[in-house]
Amino acid sequence: MRVATWNVNSVTARLPRFNEWLELADPDVVCVQETKTADFPSDHAEKLGYEVAHNGDGRWNGVAILSRVGLTDVALSFAGQPGYAPDDEGALLSVPKLEARAVGATCGGIRIWSLYVPNGRSLDSPHFPYKLEWLDRFVEVVAGEPHPLIVTGDFNIAPTDDDVWDINAFQGSTHVTPLERRRLQALRDLGLVDVVPRPQKYDKPFTYYDYRAGMFHKNMGMRIDLFYASPSLRVTDAYIDRDARKGTGPSDHCPVVVDLDV
Repeated sequence: MRVATWNVNSVTARLPRFNEWLELADPDVVCVQETKTADFPSDHAEKLGYEVAHNGDGRWNGVAILSRVGLTDVALSFAGQPGYAPDDEGALLSVPKLEARAVGATCGGIRIWSLYVPNGRSLDSPHFPYKLEWLDRFVEVVAGEPHPLIVTGDFNIAPTDDDVWDINAFQGSTHVTPLERRRLQALRDLGLVDVVPRPQKYDKPFTYYDYRAGMFHKNMGMRIDLFYASPSLRVTDAYIDRDARKGTGPSDHCPVVVDLDV
């Protein structure tokens, strides 16, 4: 089985590229993040045999699972998922907003979660404790999930210092703090394995490159699109599809493609 994850940074803006990539990469299951739409444009995917589960609320966030090996037991959030209470100016909303950041489904006998973890913004932002609480509640859910299990998506966390192009450039920033990495360790403590893909070029399997200053071509990236899997799922190959980051109008993330012997 081939399972992929890709933060497309707007499936509508990237639709021709996304549809072409589906045919080229030929995944059995693909987890999508930052769809940025209320309605997933699934016509082409359905013609290719995919069923679609989508959790989207408009112009922000949004996650999906596309599967051609079955799609059952769909969950558009997880038990205890916290809502985001402060607004962008720091004031508290009267009702916390449950953001479209998680979708789960069973595909081909494997329980799969597609996640778009909150960014955190900065260490002094109310978005940062929200990010930590969001991860804590999700780890509690994973503890009760059946295996085999895959948890994948854009975590907005680099697991180690080697997973960023220059750790000195991230001092005092989110994505690299011990508090964030402790939540990744909690997933590993539950028995999940961090599947580290091979890069197509250079020596680091970065998945995200900022659009600015030619960072992609300078290989100034981060590995924040992660793939956690039950050890019973034997990985036969895993790679960063760097080619999907090239050309006109790409996402700022690369797909991660994992081949499994199930």
